[in-house]
Amino acid sequence: MATYDPFRELDRFASSLFDPRRGPRRMPMDLYRDKDHYVLTADLPGIDPGSVDIDVDGQLLTIRAERTLDEREGVKWITREREAASFLRQLNLGEGIDTERITANYDNGVLHVNIPVSERAKPRKIEVGTQSTSPVLQAHESKEPQPVK
Repeated sequence: MATYDPFRELDRFASSLFDPRRGPRRMPMDLYRDKDHYVLTADLPGIDPGSVDIDVDGQLLTIRAERTLDEREGVKWITREREAASFLRQLNLGEGIDTERITANYDNGVLHVNIPVSERAKPRKIEVGTQSTSPVLQAHESKEPQPVK
């Protein structure tokens, strides 16, 4: 006897809305600042590292990746929940990023992108100088009495 599970039906409906044939999927990511650079980590399990494409156009960082699955002929699938999919994420970097020195590394299904802050945007101290030739005000008292008018 089969039981009706409304959550399973809702999950099946939601999965159909995010069909990989409808377009790229978003990838979960974390972004934080560590001193003089930002670190972006994104989950991309099952992705061939050769399919990961990262580019910068002005201040727009774009990450693309493709997950392909083996198509085996003559097999009878019992279940197939893993899907081929395209992933896309775009971030506006804003000002103060050194786009020439961005680096990336893909390891164990996680993409790591190191985004350095430009020298101009790093916090710095402003030294307060003094003028050695500043005028000195002196007060003195006159010893001669002034005539009263």
